[in-house]
Parts: sequence; structure tokens; C-alpha cells
Amino acid sequence: MKPVFRRSLVVALVIVVLLVTARVALPYVVKDYLNRKMDRMGDYHGHIADIDIHLWRGAYSIDALRIDKVTGKVPVPFFAAATTDIALSWRALTHGTVRGRVEFDQASLNFVDGEGKAAGQSGKGVDWRQKLEMLLPIRLDEVRVHRGEVTFHNFVSRPKVDLKMTDVDATVINLTNADRSQGRRVADLDASAKVLGNAPLTAKASFDPLAPRLLDFTFALSVTDIELTRLNDLARAYAKLDFAGGHGTFVMQLEAKNGALDGYAKPLLHDVQIFSWKQDVEEEHKNPLRIAWEAIAQGITSLFKNHKQDQFATRVPISGRIDNKDVSTWGAIVGVLHNAFVQAYSPKLEDLKPAPAKKD
Repeated sequence: MKPVFRRSLVVALVIVVLLVTARVALPYVVKDYLNRKMDRMGDYHGHIADIDIHLWRGAYSIDALRIDKVTGKVPVPFFAAATTDIALSWRALTHGTVRGRVEFDQASLNFVDGEGKAAGQSGKGVDWRQKLEMLLPIRLDEVRVHRGEVTFHNFVSRPKVDLKMTDVDATVINLTNADRSQGRRVADLDASAKVLGNAPLTAKASFDPLAPRLLDFTFALSVTDIELTRLNDLARAYAKLDFAGGHGTFVMQLEAKNGALDGYAKPLLHDVQIFSWKQDVEEEHKNPLRIAWEAIAQGITSLFKNHKQDQFATRVPISGRIDNKDVSTWGAIVGVLHNAFVQAYSPKLEDLKPAPAKKD
């Protein structure tokens, strides 16, 4: 064998060995890098169990991604996903741009309400879009969620609250590669799910993901075939009453322009029964004050419902500003919605003008 050919063969073998070694070591390197980056994110800590690299399609998949709140004592993770697939978009590459997509399978998101900040969990204080870009440091064409679940917990209320949104299937298009020409919103959300058992939920939104604050967006939500008795844990914990029967529909539409929020919410309830003598008195032996409160609530509902169709409907107008620099956009939106519903359902006395003086 000629020396030149022998040296070339040795160099080729060394290169092959280095490439194989690098390929074997790459998942461990990436896993260690991501775990270090997610080690402390404000009040939250992220961790991944394993990573698989798929060089042939320009992708990697994450097994058992989990994000926990490290302050306070919250017994459930803020976010968890069985598998997360992150890949380049070959369609975008054929057009000369580098874009990617993320798919979460069997992902769960847990919101917790509790006594004080330490007992609650909402994800506040972390730029989650920036963390997502850290996992895939290129423009995101698409983010998908399959077989997801969103839960609202209250572990300290009586009774405890555990409201679930299951079978979540959602798509967000153009999360970080928005074209802001002509001032249009190009990031779109389209989602469907089941809530309170089997009530179908659909949601659509349009927004500008590149804006420093989310002050311009549209949002539409619809939930149908709600069984009101499935709301009883929430109603008992927060309103001190429960439903003996009934079903309903809930729709909401919101639009924000330059920080001015406008819209409405409309619940339409059928065959509503809040007070049941057999259930509340004979079977559950509730205290007299709660029985009186539920009876009054049932009476008010009966006064305002359409007796021919046995339905109760109201339209709650929603308006307010969400551009307060001292309050997060999400916090401002929640505040406006809370005030709208409290004002809509709280009884109040009207100011009366004094009676005109009698003429002599």
C-alpha cells in the first residue's frame, strides 16, 4: 500500500471515528446545555429527562420536559410534556429561509390558586416566549399541542377545586416570524378542547407576538353543552352555592386596540336549579344560612329568566385599559374581566332623585 493512500485512509478513519463520537456525545451535550439553561427561571425550574437527535430531518425530540415552581409548596408542575419534537421546516428551507416548528404531545399546564403568592402558580414573571426560542433559536413557523390538558386547582378551598380542560388540540402559526407589514396581526391561534367532562370548547385568537406588550389582539371563545352540576366544586368554593341541575352555553369575544379592551361575555343557561330541598336539606343537611342564600339565588334567577323557554341569559359588557406599565398585560386583562363580572352580578341600589316639592 502506498504511503499517500495509507495516510489518506488513516485520516478518513479518524474523521469517521470523530463524527461517530460526536454523534454519540451530541445528545448528552445538548441535554446538559438545556438543563443548565432551564435550571433557574425566576421562580421556576425546568428539567428534561432525555434527548434524541434526528440529523436526517434536522430535528431533536425531548422526553419528559417538566417545569416546576421552586418557591412555595405547589404539588403539581406548572408544565409537563411527554414528548416535545423540535424540527426545521423543510418547506421553508426550499424557499431560502430557516424556520422551525415545535410539537408538544400529552402536554399539561397547571394553574393554581391559593392563599398568598407562594401557594399560587400562574407562570407570572417569566418570558416564556424567550424560553421557547432558547430551545429552538430560529424563527418559529408553527407550534402545535396534541392531546393536551389544562387544569385549574385550588388545594386549600373547601371543597378543593380541580377543573380540567382535556383533549386540547391547538395550533399557533407564525409565533416569532411575524410579518408586520401594513400593521396586521399575523400570529393566529386555533384551539379545541373538552371542558367539564365533554363540553366542546373552541377558541380563536389573532395577535402580534413581536410587540413588547400585548396591547392589540382579537379573541373568541365558545363553550357549549355545559352541565352546570360539574361546576359545583368551583361554585361551592367561590360562591358558596351549587347547582342542582341545568345546562348552558358560554361565549366571549374580546378585541384590544392600542391598549383599549372591548368586548362581551354571554352565558345562556337552561333549566337552572340552584336550590333543591331534597338535595340540600334532606340529603346534605346544609346549614340554614347557606340554604337561605341558595334559595335567594334561585329566586333571583327565576325572576329574570324567560319562563316560556326556561332559560336565563345575560350579556356582560367588557371594557377597560390594559396598557398600565405597572401591571402585566395578562394581569390587566384578568382585572378587567373580574371587574366586569363582579359588576354584572352584584346587586346595587340606584341613586334616587328627591321628590319634587309640593306646590301650595
